[in-house]
Amino acid sequence: MLAVSASSRPVATTCLTGFALNLKPMNEIMSNFNIAYFFGFIGAGLMVTSYLMKSMLPLRVVALVACLFLVLYGYFSAAIPTLLLYGALIPINIKKTMQIHKLVRAIENAKSDTPISEWLLPNMTRRTAPAGTTLWSKGDAASEMLYLESGSLRLVEYDELLAPGSLVGEIGLFSPDNVRTLTLECATDCTLFSLSSEGMARLYYQNPKLGFHVMRLVVARLMKDTEKARHTASASSFAPLNAA
Repeated sequence: MLAVSASSRPVATTCLTGFALNLKPMNEIMSNFNIAYFFGFIGAGLMVTSYLMKSMLPLRVVALVACLFLVLYGYFSAAIPTLLLYGALIPINIKKTMQIHKLVRAIENAKSDTPISEWLLPNMTRRTAPAGTTLWSKGDAASEMLYLESGSLRLVEYDELLAPGSLVGEIGLFSPDNVRTLTLECATDCTLFSLSSEGMARLYYQNPKLGFHVMRLVVARLMKDTEKARHTASASSFAPLNAA
């Protein structure tokens, strides 16, 4: 057997001590990596889940939580780009979540007699149009709905004036062929708010309850137009009798 001399013992002890000291930070690094992977896998799973969701409010909430877990992953794994990226996405997701939550509450609190414009206006774009402007003609493709803030609009075929507070153009957005049924022009200088068909689809995607309220609006407008056509037809039928 080989004998270890007394002079070599301090050297061996020093080597073992150095190896133990080097092993301690290595264990800490491995522990941090385990924690980082724990947060990383949870964040990645939540992010994938958010992409598979259809309802926008739960989607945003899940995406926000995923960003928090991925920020923790970036911190413990010292992945600075990941930390900065998902750290920047947190306030964006918070803002979007608050906007969608506000819209959802507005729709849920809307009563049967609440104007639809009250919760559509924050999502519409404001513009002005001078008197005599034709906003669309009968047969045009429908691409937007309008809310009249001030001024007067005229439905040319009916020679009917629309007062401030009127919402017009929604039927064309939801008709099968997306075609305008009447010509609309500005009787005076007007201030308008518009919502595109893409914007309406986005709102409907964010909250399907919007479909119920828009359907109620469209049905009310169709009933009004039907009643108006019935009165026009009755007046036309009585005109020859009066002439005779």
